[in-house]
Amino acid sequence: MTGSAALFTDRYELTMVDAALLDGTGHRESLFEAFARRLPDGRRYGVVAGTGRLLELVERFRFHDAELEFLREQRVVRDETLDWLADYRFRGDIWGYREGEAYFPGSPLLTIQASFAEAVMLETVVLSVLNHDSSVASAAARMVSVALGRPIAEMGSRRTNEGSAIAAARAAYIAGFDATSNLEAGRSWGIPTMGTAAHAFTLLHDSEEAAFRAQVEAMGTGTTLLIDTYDIERGVETAIRVAGTGLGAVRIDSGDLPTVVAAVRDQLDSLGAVNTHITVTSDLDEYTIAALSGAPADSYGVGTSVVTGSGFPAAGMVYKLVARRGDDGEWVDVAKSSPNKLSVGGRKNAARRLDRTRTAREEIVFVGDGPDGEAEFADDDTLRPLMVRLMHEGRADAAHTGHAGVVAARAHHAEVVQELPVEAFRLGRGEPVIPTSYR
Repeated sequence: MTGSAALFTDRYELTMVDAALLDGTGHRESLFEAFARRLPDGRRYGVVAGTGRLLELVERFRFHDAELEFLREQRVVRDETLDWLADYRFRGDIWGYREGEAYFPGSPLLTIQASFAEAVMLETVVLSVLNHDSSVASAAARMVSVALGRPIAEMGSRRTNEGSAIAAARAAYIAGFDATSNLEAGRSWGIPTMGTAAHAFTLLHDSEEAAFRAQVEAMGTGTTLLIDTYDIERGVETAIRVAGTGLGAVRIDSGDLPTVVAAVRDQLDSLGAVNTHITVTSDLDEYTIAALSGAPADSYGVGTSVVTGSGFPAAGMVYKLVARRGDDGEWVDVAKSSPNKLSVGGRKNAARRLDRTRTAREEIVFVGDGPDGEAEFADDDTLRPLMVRLMHEGRADAAHTGHAGVVAARAHHAEVVQELPVEAFRLGRGEPVIPTSYR
């Protein structure tokens, strides 16, 4: 491993570059766009995530000796193209929606402007990052919206690829989750981490009481004790007897959760542990969290559902060429017209129309000068601009990368959801909560 991201791509991207360099079109200035034609079934909005990770990968998209030697051995491209790749780095500009932003069908989430050869190679890495991370963030946002302010922790590392686990923790945190069980996500992105003990720790000991005493001795009475290894009622009694009424929390990982949570709350209160919290895990998703809204649960832990996008592991985004320079130097709009795979050509900008209550009512995509052109909506205070410059001449804006980028994206998302109509947070099936129009 060289640390390069250059082979995080599909072979046909390099063969296109090879052919385009050969006939001279590879140097044409081009504009690619990442967008979603539709939202997954039942989703009223999506959440952009992965942007900061993507910008860092683009900066690392370089062909070192190891990558070039592999391409040479596999005879993927001509030797002349290998020479071109040896000097490759992305030198173009990237605009897009801020990470954490809500999006809708047709939203120009990412605009990449560079030569065709520079930009086409980024298709796979762009889509692999945005499709995964935005899917996780969109699912996480739904869970946060029905949790009604109760904290949620991401704990799905064992249900996905090791790299995807870190990315998923990051995306879920941006969408409003409060912590992750994944330590690498904590180190890499500054996300708070949490976790205490699993059933194996209880089973290791000769008795549940012995296990609880060992955990309290190591972690203090503020810890969370897992009470359902054997009998839940007996587990609650043992936990309070060992830790006292100052026990931080108990965790429930099984059973008919609304009924069990209510019974545990009653038992804790009867034992004087009125401030001991209840955290619930056990294959939760947005629907089970919503079903627990009336139960006295204090926090949740979500695993499989969030890291797999709650049934939609990819957000359905595509990466298309939408404009290129003609021989006269002018921009030429291009678009795919295949049935069910239509795209809208042209350089674009976008804004969201808000009503007097600052509630979003329409997504407007302006086709024309592009994100760096004249702002058609500059004097309209009902329109909130959506696109920002993310990378200029191959250098990422540091405001969107690293830990600082995660913090900014999380804060931006928290503001954005305040704009969405209340219908956005209903779990029933429906169309996008606001329409998209082109002008």
